[in-house]
Amino acid sequence: MVFWVFGYGSLVWNPGFEYDEKVIGYIKDYRRVFDLACIDHRGTPEHPARTCTLEQKEGAICWGAVYRVEGDPERERLAMEYLERRECEYDQKTLVNFYKEEDSLQPALTGVIVFTSTPDKESNKYYLGPAPLEEMARQIATANGPCGNNRDYLFLLEKAMSQIGHEEDMVIELANEVRKVLDEGIPKERKSVLEIEGIPKERKSVLEIEGIPKERKLVGPPHIPHNKSHMPTLQLHPLPEAIAMDSS
Repeated sequence: MVFWVFGYGSLVWNPGFEYDEKVIGYIKDYRRVFDLACIDHRGTPEHPARTCTLEQKEGAICWGAVYRVEGDPERERLAMEYLERRECEYDQKTLVNFYKEEDSLQPALTGVIVFTSTPDKESNKYYLGPAPLEEMARQIATANGPCGNNRDYLFLLEKAMSQIGHEEDMVIELANEVRKVLDEGIPKERKSVLEIEGIPKERKSVLEIEGIPKERKLVGPPHIPHNKSHMPTLQLHPLPEAIAMDSS
């Protein structure tokens, strides 16, 4: 028995469970959006964080990482239970095709599990929906929860996408807007640390001193590779519907 799960948010850099293989690639006709509330990890019910979910869009692609879990049923059960607890804000498990970096025509895997959310505020209490860039940036810049702050989630995703070689303009643009919000919130007396500590402005910004990664440049539309690989498609069997777990 084996299952594969696709990560497009924190799972890209921090899977948190035992896996046998990690492969970089993408799924088609979905795009990453920050439209989902998180109230128990990087936010609270009073001040929810904004985290990633997927939005269906024809022709779009979403880069990320797929993980293979294989072995005895108990090991697979533990991995899936962990994922369901962690991804409790997502109310759906969707099966998708996964494409490797070298191949845009033939999926490398079919039946890959991805956690998604219903884009409806009435049926899904965690769905926030879209908002203006500035509004999302201020929410992300100020939200905090038991697992850390919302801005680190965004900056770590930005870094992870760079590390796998597939930066995304939407993520970069939102992260840069959060940097502006954070820069506005730094008192003028704190900004004088550049002169006090003798750090040249061209070498290190105030935000970097505060632990905020520097601004990135936009990279353009996501790249779809065109070289066809010879890896055969692996057909996976759908898993039984998981038991819903308490999201509290």
